[in-house]
Order: sequence, then C-alpha cells, then structure tokens
Amino acid sequence: MDTSFDQWAKELQEMILEEDRKIFSPRVIDEYLHPKHLNKLADPDGAAMVTGPCGDTMVIEFRVGDGRIEEIGFLTDGCGPTVACGSVLAQMARGETLDGALAIDQGELLKMLGGLPESHLHCAQLAVDTLQRAIRNYQNTGGEHNAER
Repeated sequence: MDTSFDQWAKELQEMILEEDRKIFSPRVIDEYLHPKHLNKLADPDGAAMVTGPCGDTMVIEFRVGDGRIEEIGFLTDGCGPTVACGSVLAQMARGETLDGALAIDQGELLKMLGGLPESHLHCAQLAVDTLQRAIRNYQNTGGEHNAER
C-alpha cells in the first residue's frame, strides 16, 4: 500500500527521468539505471581512484588473464552520467588487451554513449583517466597485484 509520500517520490522520480530524456541519449539513461560492472573486485591486479574536477570520484579495478582484462569493476559517487560512463567504459575494456584498453579515449566512449551534453563531458574523461591510471599502475609494478589509489 503506497503512502502519499511514496506516491510523491514516484512522481518526482518520473519527472526527473522525463527531464533526463530531453538531455541524455537512451543509452546513457539505460546505463545509469542498469549499470554493468558496478562492483568491487576481490584481489584486483590493477586499480586506481581518481577525483574529477566536479568532485565525482571513480574507482576502477581489474584482473588480467592471458594478457587481457578478464574482469573489471567500477564504483563511483557521481551522477547518472558518470555511472553511465563507468558502465560503458568497463564493457569496452573487458576482453581487451591492456594496450587496447589504454587506447580507449573520451571520443570513443562518447560515441558509444550516443554523446553527452557539454556540461557532462568531464564524466567521460573521468572514466577514461581512471582506467588509464589503473592500467599504468599495473604496468609500473610489472604486473604484480597493485591496488594503488
């Protein structure tokens, strides 16, 4: 049984989602509502934590198998577009070689997302920067377990 507060919260959420549909692509909305790889890995091979210019922080962790990113997870305290960027970037990086994942740039991520408004471009850059730092941390330790943040 819904209380009046519950009904108000549902209506507010729908209003917010309707506004988001005017600004963001369907892919961005789907990814922030249903993110993939939003998790913390046990015993990652590589990891990094980066705080972007807007104050959002992202953590990316991965495990390597046969020279490829076998498992990847991300966490963020950021907004919906930041969650979407982490989700799509993790999907792009999983299965890639380290060099292949390191080569993923903001433009590729934005293309996969269907774009972002200029006011949210930094979300994509935060995700890319975090992945690149995690890979470099891993490479700088010679592939030993490293969870530098």
